[in-house]
Amino acid sequence: MSAIPSATFVSRYRAFAATAALLEWLALALQLYLSIQITNESGQGAWAGVWIYFGFFTTLTNLLVALALTATAWGPRGQLSRFLGRPSVYTCIAMSIVVVGALYNALLRQLWHPEGWQLVADVILHDIMPVLFLLYWWFAVPKKNLHWRQLGYWLLYPAAYFLYVLARGAVNGWYPYPFLDVSALGYAQVWIDGLAVLLAFVVVAVLLIALGRWQARLPTT
Repeated sequence: MSAIPSATFVSRYRAFAATAALLEWLALALQLYLSIQITNESGQGAWAGVWIYFGFFTTLTNLLVALALTATAWGPRGQLSRFLGRPSVYTCIAMSIVVVGALYNALLRQLWHPEGWQLVADVILHDIMPVLFLLYWWFAVPKKNLHWRQLGYWLLYPAAYFLYVLARGAVNGWYPYPFLDVSALGYAQVWIDGLAVLLAFVVVAVLLIALGRWQARLPTT
């Protein structure tokens, strides 16, 4: 299938975007509730749960997914929605949510065994949403203007998150992922781990650009 012109892809896939956005917001709300519940039960209070919630790349990236899909479902209503609707921005978010799912399943899933509602949130945020967003990206997002030079801009997001994690950890010693835990590994190893993860982003971005440019060259059907 060729890329669908920007004038039509919103209306044609709006129902899909709206349904996926609703599922995403519900999962994010559920995860926030569970995070606050855990910190309340441990005596840390609600704000500690919010602090932890916004420390995970999974949360931040799924928020971007929710915002992008919501903007698509509502249509362009302002500068933010128009920005989120850009094919280059959609592809950056697609890169990020694919890495969320891939790294979680490769490195983190075996470290804990959620149950009940936590399992529901876990599956939606790490497994279902990467697939749904990638499907939307493939079928609905125009790709003729994707360029290799955009990759450098997309990497600013994971790089900024890495620095964000280090800054947060320097404040209270908490790190969201074991491969970024400075207190256990030291800064040298964490920087090595961070560069390895950044390479994963590069690989996914290259694949998405290559696939998008190939799709854009296909005859319109």
